[in-house]
Amino acid sequence: MGAMNPIAFEVLGVSIRWYGIFITAGMLLGITLALREVRRQGENESWYLDMLLLAIPAGLLGARLYYVIFNFSSYETWAAALNFREGGLAIHGGVMGGALVAFLYVRYRKVDFWQWADIAAPSVILAQAIGRWGNFFNEEAYGIPTRLPWAMYIANEYRHPAFLYESLWNIAVFVLLLWISRRRSFRGQIATLYVTLYSVGRLWIEQIRADSLMLGPFKVAQLVSVLLIVLGAYCYVRLKRQQYGQSKAL
Repeated sequence: MGAMNPIAFEVLGVSIRWYGIFITAGMLLGITLALREVRRQGENESWYLDMLLLAIPAGLLGARLYYVIFNFSSYETWAAALNFREGGLAIHGGVMGGALVAFLYVRYRKVDFWQWADIAAPSVILAQAIGRWGNFFNEEAYGIPTRLPWAMYIANEYRHPAFLYESLWNIAVFVLLLWISRRRSFRGQIATLYVTLYSVGRLWIEQIRADSLMLGPFKVAQLVSVLLIVLGAYCYVRLKRQQYGQSKAL
């Protein structure tokens, strides 16, 4: 099996890459799912669309900047560093950028952040699951060499398909979040579970990745994952206790 062709087709001389197709497909499917949930809960659909128009560009920019910061020596010019089409988006940066802008927006609207975060969480993890296949065509997010029967030939060796492991983990988390969202017992439950469960899977998958972003001897994604596991678990417990205490007071 030879190297994958990252270009799907051309339109008027412009190359359309598989990476962009999967990223776009993931976002569109995620938006559709989130809007259905907004309608089901009777929330303000126009507010949510406005938030998305701000959060999605912020997420993409955050994902790229996060990746570039830890690979800055690889880029000769700022134009090359900001070339999204060549791949190189870090999901942690994307989530941080999008979440920050979403938080500022809901504060401006004076609505509950956790209510909206719960709606978004299943869509975000689904978009991540689909987007990982763009890494496959770019030969990114691959693992260390292995002789396992499902190994994929990437970067001149048979390796763990780390992108596939993460995609499957994300799908499993998506299904679980979707199931729990119909039985949610407190605001913030879905969002904090997303942060915690995704980070647990990412922490393990980074063990076998061969192209991780590094900070000295440490893998950046593992450091961030540990932090997010602690933060997600803390917020889960705090929000549950806080809202349970309020319901008892009533």
